[in-house]
Amino acid sequence: MARLAGANDFEKLKSLCLKTHKEQLVWFLNAYWGDYGQRDAENYWKYALKLKELDLQKGLDGNELDELNMHRFLEFFKETMTVSEMRDNLRSTGAIQGNVRMIPISHILIFKYRADWHYLVNASQGDNRAEIEEAQNKLNHVKTALADAETKAKAAAASEAQARAKEADAQAREGEARAAQAELQAALNELHAQEAAYKAKIDD
Repeated sequence: MARLAGANDFEKLKSLCLKTHKEQLVWFLNAYWGDYGQRDAENYWKYALKLKELDLQKGLDGNELDELNMHRFLEFFKETMTVSEMRDNLRSTGAIQGNVRMIPISHILIFKYRADWHYLVNASQGDNRAEIEEAQNKLNHVKTALADAETKAKAAAASEAQARAKEADAQAREGEARAAQAELQAALNELHAQEAAYKAKIDD
């Protein structure tokens, strides 16, 4: 049965927050599976995807975001608050002391659900094993799903660029054809004018 390292709850919370984004999400899901973990599991997959996107250095293997990127995270999920409000709300849980600069997802979830963080850091991770494994597997699929999405997005962008190139080439060809037609028409007009002048001289 998994336990967090630490002599007291604050130390255990620090241990939790040193886990990766994904591991923190799984820990929270497991701790509150019977309350709202199972109900909100799909949202946690979305959280994982967004954390990977915003953590430019470590992706899903990181463990925290700076204030700006965590603000973007909240804004994306329509839970926008000012930086000052975010700091005050996080401190209000009693789980954060001192300045707030780097923010693990655990602190956001503690505030969001008004969760008892003392319970969280001591929550059993061994009950409901089947459900827990299911949650773990679903979160594991996040990386695969994201990789597939990125591949499809790149392919779509390449196809669009190719289509635009072909369209631009076609427009250029059309322009050349119009220019050639205009040049031909001008030559024909000049020829007709010369023929008319020649005929007029003969008639004189």
